[in-house]
Amino acid sequence: MTGDTIDGADRAPVLAILGIGRVGSTLARRAISVGYRVLVAGSGSPEQIGLLVEVMTPGAEPRWAADAVDEADVVVLAAPFSRLHSLPLANLDGKIVVDVMNHWQPVDGDATGIELLDSTSETVAAAVPGAKVVKSLNHIGYHEIEEDARPAGSTERRAVAVASDHPEAASVVLQLVERLGFDAVDAGPLANGIQLEPGMPLFGARLDRDSILSVFAAEQDAA
Repeated sequence: MTGDTIDGADRAPVLAILGIGRVGSTLARRAISVGYRVLVAGSGSPEQIGLLVEVMTPGAEPRWAADAVDEADVVVLAAPFSRLHSLPLANLDGKIVVDVMNHWQPVDGDATGIELLDSTSETVAAAVPGAKVVKSLNHIGYHEIEEDARPAGSTERRAVAVASDHPEAASVVLQLVERLGFDAVDAGPLANGIQLEPGMPLFGARLDRDSILSVFAAEQDAA
């Protein structure tokens, strides 16, 4: 697997987005607009969500969650974090899994039944040890995914960090972020994803590549 291709094939990865709320719908629209095939799944059947998908994410293909995962190369978790164990976790084994979820205790309360680790992504990785988990796209607002996208080379291009313990998976997601219209920043191992979550300096901040790298460098120096 190299860059934005899968197994050497000259095609972009098929994306499955689990969750069709504001984040999932916005990501689906943007991904479709830059040429990805996108499968989406919500809490209802494909028939039940069909009209919503047609209106909110034209061009996306509604699926049962398990079917979307099985058909996709890259799975994006855009459901509420409290619903983690309602997702088809067993099907995620071997998949590239992009965690865009956040858990903000003051807003979300307790995630009942979920053993929280330092970050949501480390919690996901512990729940699905065979998945290639990547943390990204959670530290910008859902509306900014469309509003802040810019062509490569633009002086106004915003940066988005990508953290993973799996270099090949990180490479695919770095290219996804670039195609979505952002400067992708390799943030190192998955544990660094905690720096992208609510309450941390990168969360919600409009930063360029050098600014994001400086935040991680400062954290390393402090450690």
